[in-house]
Amino acid sequence: MQTRITEMLGIQHPIVQGGMQWVGLAELASAVSNAGGLGIITGLTQATPEELVKEIDRCRGMTDKPFAVNLTILPTIKPVPYEEYAQAIVDSRIKIVETAGRSPEPFLPLFKSAGIKVIHKCTSIRHSLKAERIGCDMVSVDGFECAGHPGEDDVTNMILLPLAARRLKIPFLASGGIGDGRGLAAALAMGADGINMGTRFMVTKEAPIHEKVKQKMVDASELDTSLIYRSLRNTARVFKNSIAEQVLEIETQPGETKFEDIQSLVQGVKGRELFEDGDLEKGIWSAGMIVGLIDDIPSCEELLTRMVDEAEAIIQERLSKIASAQ
Repeated sequence: MQTRITEMLGIQHPIVQGGMQWVGLAELASAVSNAGGLGIITGLTQATPEELVKEIDRCRGMTDKPFAVNLTILPTIKPVPYEEYAQAIVDSRIKIVETAGRSPEPFLPLFKSAGIKVIHKCTSIRHSLKAERIGCDMVSVDGFECAGHPGEDDVTNMILLPLAARRLKIPFLASGGIGDGRGLAAALAMGADGINMGTRFMVTKEAPIHEKVKQKMVDASELDTSLIYRSLRNTARVFKNSIAEQVLEIETQPGETKFEDIQSLVQGVKGRELFEDGDLEKGIWSAGMIVGLIDDIPSCEELLTRMVDEAEAIIQERLSKIASAQ
């Protein structure tokens, strides 16, 4: 299955593992790349740029296939030395970077001078067009179904993907609500050059999170996510648990909600500890609506092989039969 994405990134399958805080470690990234996709190390999961360099080296010891690094540029409680992380990526000879959050424009001269391909995650067509205009090589178009920050427009991929196909010249990935071969085939049919998955890769054997978290997502339905931070205009889709419910209760109280009102509930360190010890009510974690379609915990190799086989069967058999029917 070859597309502009597979050719540009040098991968076998048009499937990318999105950057995920606390999850995008060498174990998962290398497994995705070894399975023919593009694995991604999450830069800011590493406490310092020096630790990121070590994680990149560790991943190189696990795969000889292409992999990328994610650099998410967002407001943080503690200031982040983004320039130092970017330089660490360049010094480590990484050739593909996924950016998210704010515009990556300040970092593009550095990345371009090092021959790095830049994938920018966008939640709207206007942001995608800007990313194209400033020189990003491709974009990941994130629909409202996605985990993490879906933006504030609430537009699903059934609208975003055809719009992207109509208006973008650069290749683009479909992200949000995809976790099986049907989703891959549908994304390609709507004009995408490949897909970006996060939540589905969390529920694989190689994902470095507690088995209780994985099983909770297997048992979940499509209704088991919550949208928090809406009152702050920084919407995030997370798994529905008691902590998410407490955040929503505070946000719906009369008066203006300030981040300080919920800060103790949503501290990132609690999410990291949750992934380590399996205490499902310790904090929040990002999860997309695709949890409703996840019913097993395969290896990355099993998952990608199955998805590609399913997608090819749908395209070659079902859709071809429909198209050729008289």
